[in-house]
Amino acid sequence: MSTAHLTASAAPAGSSTRGQLNGILFVALFAAAVTRIASIPAIAGLGLSPLIVGIVAGAIYGNALRDGMPESWAAGVNFSARKLLRIAVAFFGLRVSLQEIAQVGLPGLAESVLIVVSTLVIGTWAGMKIMKLDRDTALLTAAGSAICGAAAVLAFESTLQSKPHKSAMAVGSVVLFGTLSMFLYPVLFKAGWLHLDTVGAGLFFGGTIHEVAQVVGAASNVSPEATHIATIVKMTRVMLLVPVLLVVGMWVNRSARNAAASATAEDGKQHAPRKLAIPWFALGFLAFVVINSLHVLPESTTSTLNMLDTFALTMAMTALGIETRIAQIRQAGPRALTTGFILYVWLIAGGLGITWTVQHLFG
Repeated sequence: MSTAHLTASAAPAGSSTRGQLNGILFVALFAAAVTRIASIPAIAGLGLSPLIVGIVAGAIYGNALRDGMPESWAAGVNFSARKLLRIAVAFFGLRVSLQEIAQVGLPGLAESVLIVVSTLVIGTWAGMKIMKLDRDTALLTAAGSAICGAAAVLAFESTLQSKPHKSAMAVGSVVLFGTLSMFLYPVLFKAGWLHLDTVGAGLFFGGTIHEVAQVVGAASNVSPEATHIATIVKMTRVMLLVPVLLVVGMWVNRSARNAAASATAEDGKQHAPRKLAIPWFALGFLAFVVINSLHVLPESTTSTLNMLDTFALTMAMTALGIETRIAQIRQAGPRALTTGFILYVWLIAGGLGITWTVQHLFG
């Protein structure tokens, strides 16, 4: 038995708990600094949310200065990246209401469903079959493009229990192509190349841009009406996180059971399937959508909870960044980015086709 193991075994429980609390406090202070940085006009103007700044800053720290953090704090960092993450994703439901989704009606719902399903299927297929990525990296990249950017990556990461560097690669795709959309879409619209009216622009922007902040930033360059429609369509995509996570959770669990059964048949030894997280937080997300729709909570309370939730998500992203290793990203980075580019081409070309079809059918 190693000396380190003996030391860990002999360490009192109180010391372990204190180390975990110190780790959580460290991540919280780090996230507070990140939130401040993200509020700088030059950064906020790029549509970079605190979540994105958090994973970048965390990764820089994790690779350059990780040795400066006591080993006992790692449990607190892991808590922030896993358990706190699930709680924060559930509370994300307070940002969506069924009344808002009803405002865009069938066109907005059809746009969202078609974009989310097609992007997930194309992204997973292209990532695994064309770019030879592992399943988790392909799914995370597809989810970030299909649903709600970094928040979707976080939710999928928790369900898949994937490695932090895979989430970092998916978020990198969100940052690059989402930021590009925020500047490119208004230019294309004003040049008349998209052939969309104001309602169509709202559907297209909300249906195909990655992050909520990026959607608002792009659509605000068109008109207030386009911004309103785009934001609601975007939040409809966020709502679809619940059924998608439940379906993916069942698919992944079935794959794990089949793999375990195959291994058992091959060598005669009993193989238990890899333990997978059931996405209960997705049901929590849905419960908070209902609470928000019923107006049970005062508006000031909802606003405060949303602010705290953004901070908790920033903590989770920062913790994931700290756990990320650049060497691991190098192995699949270009392939993951190319998958993100394939999805970006689809979101523009396929998204335009879907928007035109939706407007023709429901207009």
